[in-house]
Amino acid sequence: MTRIMAESKATQANDTGAAADLLRLLAEGAPAEELSALSAADPEAAQLALRVHRTLGQHRRRENRLSALFETAGDLAASRDLDAVLQAIVRRARMLLGTDTAYLTLPDEEAGDTYMRVTDGSVSALFQQLRLELGEGLGGLVAQTARPYATPDYRTDARFRHTRSIDAGVVDEGLVGILGVPLLLGSSGSEGTKVIGVLFAADRSPRPFAPDEVALLCSLAAHAAIAIDTARAMEDTRAALAELAGANEVIREHAAAMQRAEQAHDRLTDLVLRGGEVPAVTRAVAGLLGGAVTLHDPEGRPLSSSDGGPAADEALRAAVVQSRTAGRAVPHDGGWVCAVLAGPELLGSLVLHDREHLDDPDRRLFERAGVVTALLLLLRRSVAEAENRVRGELVADLLSAPHRDPAHLVERGRRLGVDLDRPHLVLVAETGPDSRHKLAGAAGRYPFGSPGVSAEHAGAVVLLLPEGDSAAGEVARAAAHRLGRLAGAPVTVAAAGPAEGPQALVAAHAEAQRCLRALKVVGRLGDGACAAELGFLGVLLGDGHDVDGFVGETLGPLLEYDARRGTGLVHTLDAYFRNGGSLTRAKDDLHVHINTVVQRLDRVQALLGPDWNSPGRALELHLALRLHRLTGPG
Repeated sequence: MTRIMAESKATQANDTGAAADLLRLLAEGAPAEELSALSAADPEAAQLALRVHRTLGQHRRRENRLSALFETAGDLAASRDLDAVLQAIVRRARMLLGTDTAYLTLPDEEAGDTYMRVTDGSVSALFQQLRLELGEGLGGLVAQTARPYATPDYRTDARFRHTRSIDAGVVDEGLVGILGVPLLLGSSGSEGTKVIGVLFAADRSPRPFAPDEVALLCSLAAHAAIAIDTARAMEDTRAALAELAGANEVIREHAAAMQRAEQAHDRLTDLVLRGGEVPAVTRAVAGLLGGAVTLHDPEGRPLSSSDGGPAADEALRAAVVQSRTAGRAVPHDGGWVCAVLAGPELLGSLVLHDREHLDDPDRRLFERAGVVTALLLLLRRSVAEAENRVRGELVADLLSAPHRDPAHLVERGRRLGVDLDRPHLVLVAETGPDSRHKLAGAAGRYPFGSPGVSAEHAGAVVLLLPEGDSAAGEVARAAAHRLGRLAGAPVTVAAAGPAEGPQALVAAHAEAQRCLRALKVVGRLGDGACAAELGFLGVLLGDGHDVDGFVGETLGPLLEYDARRGTGLVHTLDAYFRNGGSLTRAKDDLHVHINTVVQRLDRVQALLGPDWNSPGRALELHLALRLHRLTGPG
């Protein structure tokens, strides 16, 4: 009995010693292999120790991952460098998941595909320069579903669409196991959720990814999405501030110009009976010289009169030419005429009625009134031209990028005194190459004294004139006549509208351009008209004499895009029209998925504008497509 009790005590002592050894090893953070080595002495205690060891390891990994997430959040708060933040996120994703590589892709809105934004651990230049069409590869599946996807072996996974270029890059990098998670903006599952990119972690050997690894990468992706959105918001803010600063500068310049005009007005007031404005000058001169005074513009139309003088006739125009040549006032029909000049340029003429004789002082006073009037007219014109240049920039921006921010264009126009929401006629004017600079200057003077505006765009002059009582064709013919006289060369003018709002004004500009082409082809140079006066036959004639030019101008953006990217936008649009605008029949004709047809037509809209499927534009596109089939190769 004594021997048995001794053996029992020895056994208990051994067990106690083994348990103490296990606790010591746990406290020292020994690997699991050392704990397993003591399982013979006390198997149950060793199993418990291994469970504790695994639990502690899981806690440590969780703490490390939470620490990394907190560090990432700190980076976002402290850094304004988007590249540095994204590189840190990708590097931490690779480190925490223990993968060979990690990378992040973002969509290229302009190119319509996805590109590799940041990589870590990559060794393949081909992989680093990959570009993916929308919906391709594992990234396409993640972006379309807005859900994370993992594949233990990318090469054999058939859940997503493989392509030659993507598979070549993956093989060149040697990747096998891949996990991809979406970069989401907005609450997950809500209608406002938007996928702005995909974050990946990948191994060069087969690997299943555990749920906690997927959750960790999703958390990192959420930080990346915040970083990108914040950076874009800051960039938009900086752009808005820069634009606001530019607008303030324009306002300051305009205010300075008005101040200079006011100072000039004060000086002129001191020089000539404190008149300043042209009507005051005409009234003052009329009172001093004892006769009625009328100011005419260069074409003989009355600008100002002390008692409502008549318009100029041929005899008066001849007297203006005589005064301009002599550089002095000349008698005319019981009165006097003085050409208002700025150097050799004729700005107008002053006519003194019912005063047959002028002595030298009165004649010099009359001639000085012409000089003062010239200064006032030049000042008014310089201010008007400065305003027109600023307004012309608005028109150029409207026609160049109408979809960028229509509301901002309208507000910007209101600040400049051009209400784009008010109905306007759109005029497009052209002349010969040798007279284009003269036409630009003439167009700048054409809307003088009115809320109209002119600008140069695409090799022609564009005028926006508020809708009046005259029809578009009449306004075009009047503009062709007056601009031709101002430019000293035949000017052809096409009009469209009235139209209101940025989109409608852009559409009216396109219509006026087509009408202008028709006018030139049918030989009506130096004339003016609108499309309604020509009829559709005239438009066809305008393009039909130059089939290649018509096709290139109508389908040019699509042809260039197809040639550059090897796509089939022209073929898709042709199939769409051939099948009566039916997406279903078009996809059967093209042997592609209906989503592919929709995506291609979205790209067509992005290249041609939102009105590509309107009746008039669709007819023009359909005609161009048929001509392209008839004249194209094969």
